[in-house]
Amino acid sequence: MMLGCNNKKPAEQEVLALKEMNDLATVEYVVTKIIKTNDDKTWYKFGDRKILMSCQASIKAGIDFSLLNADHIKISGEEISVELPGAKMLSINIKPEDIRVEYEEVGFLRQSFLQAEKDLLLTQGENQIKSSVASLGVIETAETNAAAFVTQFLKKLGYKRISITFVNDYNNKPPKG
Repeated sequence: MMLGCNNKKPAEQEVLALKEMNDLATVEYVVTKIIKTNDDKTWYKFGDRKILMSCQASIKAGIDFSLLNADHIKISGEEISVELPGAKMLSINIKPEDIRVEYEEVGFLRQSFLQAEKDLLLTQGENQIKSSVASLGVIETAETNAAAFVTQFLKKLGYKRISITFVNDYNNKPPKG
């Protein structure tokens, strides 16, 4: 019986090696966002002012393995059950060279868009991209890829029956057991 207990701790430690990865990006999406605006409805300004911009954003999502601890791992012989934190968006990156003004129309009596106005439009576009992450399926794909990665990792450690589950409220969920 003492021998069985001693084997469990090293096995958990092998699995907890995943913790050292911290944030592991398991998916990257590249999306293009079109941003447009006009302010020709202002009654005290004469002439139109319109702009159409495009930007390409790289979205990375994955798992924060640093949250993993021994309470989230259950081992029984060749069977293992691991609870992982739900995937999250890790980063969004818009390179300056991927931002373009596609169209700009400025009336004769109007001033061109200032860089500060263009920056504000890009910030709005970035916020819209962030809010669309769920509808794009980025999080689900990140979890699918993380499960495949962890499954292969555990198979190499010798486990035959592997169960991976994701918990969205990982920090506030009491460990099972």
